[in-house]
Amino acid sequence: MAPRANWKGFLKIGELTCAVSLYTAASTSERIAFHTLNRKTGNRVRREFVDSETGKVVERENQVKGYEDSNGHYVVFEPEEVAAAVPDADKMLDADMFIGCDDIDDVYFDKPYYLSPSDKQSLEVFTLIRDGLEKKKVAAIAETVLFRRVRKLLIRPHGKGLVASTLNFEYEVRSAEDAFSDAPKLKIEKELLDLADHIIGGKMGKFDPSKFDDRYEEALTEVVKAKLEGRKIKPRPAPEPTKVVDLMDALRQSAGLKSDAKKPSKKSKSSDTPRKKSAPTRKAG
Repeated sequence: MAPRANWKGFLKIGELTCAVSLYTAASTSERIAFHTLNRKTGNRVRREFVDSETGKVVERENQVKGYEDSNGHYVVFEPEEVAAAVPDADKMLDADMFIGCDDIDDVYFDKPYYLSPSDKQSLEVFTLIRDGLEKKKVAAIAETVLFRRVRKLLIRPHGKGLVASTLNFEYEVRSAEDAFSDAPKLKIEKELLDLADHIIGGKMGKFDPSKFDDRYEEALTEVVKAKLEGRKIKPRPAPEPTKVVDLMDALRQSAGLKSDAKKPSKKSKSSDTPRKKSAPTRKAG
């Protein structure tokens, strides 16, 4: 069964235009979801809006939007007044600039969507746009009205189609300088950097999301299964805290090297044959 499109419109790059469909690329709908119940009756509960002063339930027709000013007073907006700010949707995804695929800070990425041609007539133009972007190793910056808001999107080649990521606006991205303002400036010794480089090099790999495990979701699934089958739910043991006494010692252990903090045995002192670094140290007994 084909997925349902979140949005349909037209992708326009220069004089090229083709009909496209936008699909959600990432979703949390497959996660286990709980409902809130009344413990006494077992029935689901529902949420209600109540007046903060009187405590009485406010019916839907009496609920309006309000903006709090600097004096703590509220300015009331009627639904049609709020709707006046919603831009007209022309269903046109208009690309007005191209940038290198690596020229954007990923902190501006919001949410990914798949773009595909909506009909057979658009397939040739869509393929031309996709292959053109891929050949030049660039992405298109486009703008459209999406979900009642004007949004900027970064459009890149992705397999047989395109991926369009909505972008955060500058005012939505918090300053990195503020986040790192308390970080002290330290000069790390070369030996420490060499050990860190050794650790990183030994764990290099390729990005493969199929190997990522959602341990919380797996544990939650097991809890639900046990409850349905009437089995006793056993709490997962808490991981033992890691004690890091010395940074150099911790790096050596991470790299699989012998720690200088451990005293060599009498056997190793008297032995003339050097021990290989790769050989594991076995404890007697």
